[in-house]
Amino acid sequence: MRRIPSLAPSRLALAAALGLAVTASPALADDAAEAQPAPADEKAQVEDDLHNRQADDTGNIIVSAAGLKELDVLAGTSVLEARDVQRQAVTGQIGELLAKLPGVSATSFAPGSSRPILRGQQGERVRVLVDGVGTSDVSNTSVDHATTIDPITVERIEVLRGPAVLLYGSQAIGGAVNVIDKRIPVRMPDESFHLDAFAGVDSASNMRTGAASIDVGVGESLVLHLDGSWRKSDDISIAGFQVAPALRADLLADAAEEQAEGELEEAEELREAAGVRGTVPNSGAQNWTINGGLGLILGQSTFGASLGYYDSRYGVPTRPGAGHHHGEEGAAAAGEEEGEELVTIGLEQLRADFKGDIYLGEGAFQRLKLRAGFSDYTHTEFEGDEIGTTFDSTSIEARAELVQSESGTLRGSTGIQYLHRDFFAVGAEAYVPPNLTDQFAIFTLQELGAGPFQLEAAARAEFTTVKAQTLGIENDYNTFSGALGVVYEGIEGVRIGLNGSRVERAPSAEDLFSDGPHIATQAYEIGDPDLTVERAWGVEAYARGQLGAGTFNLTVYRQWFDNYIFLEEAGFELDDLPVFEYLQQDADFFGIEAEFSYPLIDTDGFRLLTDLSASYVEAELADGTAVPRIPPLSLLGALEAQTDAFDVRGEVQWFDDQDRVTAFETPTEGFTMVNALVAWRPLEGNRNITLQIAADNILDVNGRRHASFTKDFVPLMGRNFRASVRLSF
Repeated sequence: MRRIPSLAPSRLALAAALGLAVTASPALADDAAEAQPAPADEKAQVEDDLHNRQADDTGNIIVSAAGLKELDVLAGTSVLEARDVQRQAVTGQIGELLAKLPGVSATSFAPGSSRPILRGQQGERVRVLVDGVGTSDVSNTSVDHATTIDPITVERIEVLRGPAVLLYGSQAIGGAVNVIDKRIPVRMPDESFHLDAFAGVDSASNMRTGAASIDVGVGESLVLHLDGSWRKSDDISIAGFQVAPALRADLLADAAEEQAEGELEEAEELREAAGVRGTVPNSGAQNWTINGGLGLILGQSTFGASLGYYDSRYGVPTRPGAGHHHGEEGAAAAGEEEGEELVTIGLEQLRADFKGDIYLGEGAFQRLKLRAGFSDYTHTEFEGDEIGTTFDSTSIEARAELVQSESGTLRGSTGIQYLHRDFFAVGAEAYVPPNLTDQFAIFTLQELGAGPFQLEAAARAEFTTVKAQTLGIENDYNTFSGALGVVYEGIEGVRIGLNGSRVERAPSAEDLFSDGPHIATQAYEIGDPDLTVERAWGVEAYARGQLGAGTFNLTVYRQWFDNYIFLEEAGFELDDLPVFEYLQQDADFFGIEAEFSYPLIDTDGFRLLTDLSASYVEAELADGTAVPRIPPLSLLGALEAQTDAFDVRGEVQWFDDQDRVTAFETPTEGFTMVNALVAWRPLEGNRNITLQIAADNILDVNGRRHASFTKDFVPLMGRNFRASVRLSF
């Protein structure tokens, strides 16, 4: 594998100089709970989840909002815990980790960069959060930009579909992914210290990874936390040819033309590109993280701060047969030696966080929650060993939230939120000009009623200014969003509800001001400064709960967009690159998500579970054409045998063909993945050690995610064997 250029972690020297802004805790997420030794029997497991406030009294894991008993305006919710992260962690990117959940896909741009897609929405419409505030990277601006989260260090991940915009900002019009970690301790450990550790390897990318965290009590009220992780992988192995059949046919046809014209060297290069199989060149990645935090526990109030550093280097696979753009000279030399240089991305982030939870007594307002995050982020795109373009982003996000007493008839919370981002890019492919984004918001979320019928209402007012200094353009947007939901609980163990929402999203700086070649995505992107506010009406019906001994969750939703913003290929080239334009048009989205889990056998010491899930989304523009890059219908079925010591699981995930495409988008063939795993807990009576072996894509199929910009030359991994160990003491 080609060595990836390194950036010196110069920002570590600035740690002592960082200041922390005051903000609010997420309205949705609980305080991160300290890891507890997992009990051997199911009853003890339920009690353990209740202690950590991650489950209801039936043991079903839920997502709770400050001041609310239920959060049904976010009807489609999923929670992944540490065990699930160990089961699914493959590439270290959060998009791949979540891709088996209903309503979730992944951008799968490269093994080093994959972001979640929720209900067919991606990029700016999906917020990725750390304990309620944004990651403050630039992964939302382009699919080649990685998220600055290593999943193996997290405690749990909450996936929220639906009108999450009301809690986290209008960017989350498609949903949000909230990552809960333990950087800022919120309770004293039961032991003198608590240690969590993870290590793993795989075969398809020669991946090696390890992580550890420790919490130490200092005196009676102070907790020190430290964690770190490291991961390295080589070029991934795949089944069959690297390029999709249609692209391979084009390359061979071009080779024949070059041969006929006497260009023998060019013809041979095209044939070689069409013949690459078994691997994706330049797809390796490596990253490491280190974080430290302090928590002060004063009775029912807590305060804390943390400082963290993230460093990642990953390759960007290039379309075989396509030259790179290198400015005016490089455009003329596409396909020459200089145009064949490998593209790699190096990014680093220094992040500081503050969290406060202040108990106010038993009056009308019970708690004041504060949350803040500061980020200094640098992202460099290398062409060979030379620096091509550097992206810098400095941001602050802050929230403050007053939580009402839960004993009142009206429960909920009200808060304010502030976001500032200073973005600057320099280099030959600085396709987005320097820009500033300032955003201020006021929000409230309320719940009324305790009988069979309950009402929930939410509202958010947001005031955004986006300024491109060098262009002399400043756009102001005032957006207002709201949702109203009704819930019926007249059937024991079942909640049935209907939500209606009206949300608005201001265009991002990338939507407005992009204009230039982007080497990593091999596209010339053009924005539109005259884009207007994107608006959507939405309705969502759901039913969830217990069905006999099983559990189920069914959601049907529809959204009607006015002025939907999307990126579409224009059908011509600039600087030898295909042009992609940010356009605006009305659009309709319709989708179904379903989950069902049932114990076929449930006896003392043994359970046999079946898990079934389905996802479907259909999206159409006002002119009758398809919205680009919409995931196809997918189904998943699994059987899992569970004992005190072992879990054995086999699953089949099927993806349909996607042939409803735009004019310059290629169809994607369906495929089926067969996976299996065995988890062993060698210590009788507890789950503090888990050893796992897994086999992914056992049939070694060549699968491609339709929502990926690079699907025609970056397929999913081939047959992959993984082994890992997780410790908690």
